Amino acid sequence: MSEFGDLKVSDSLTVPAWELSEAFVRASGPGGQHVNKVSTAVQLTWHVDASSLPADIKERFRKLFASRMTNDGRLVLESGAHRSQLMNRQAVRERLAAMILKASVKPKRRVATKPTQGSVRRRIAAKKRRGEVKSLRGSVDRGDE
Repeated sequence: MSEFGDLKVSDSLTVPAWELSEAFVRASGPGGQHVNKVSTAVQLTWHVDASSLPADIKERFRKLFASRMTNDGRLVLESGAHRSQLMNRQAVRERLAAMILKASVKPKRRVATKPTQGSVRRRIAAKKRRGEVKSLRGSVDRGDE
């Protein structure tokens, strides 16, 4: 099947087919009696550290999806939502492509700014008002005792 060759993430990013390994397992969910006979769910395994992606993208990928990776740097994605093995293969590959695309976007550098004088003044005034409200909550002192 030519559609399951290299995984094209974007115009400049492609994951070669040899880096991806697929295993087919039995899926739970829709399928009735058919579900126990065929292996339609797909487990896609990709070794992130050994991949041919640029180092900066791999690093961002590891940061973003560290909780979904194994200790040896492999990502295992599973799809069993569809009855068809073909559709599950497409779904899991689309999910991987979306994850890589998300990791390929460089985050914008934060530019440190100072608060304006007006905002500082308003913040201090609000704190003083709040302090006055809280100070009025103290015990009531009766003068007739």
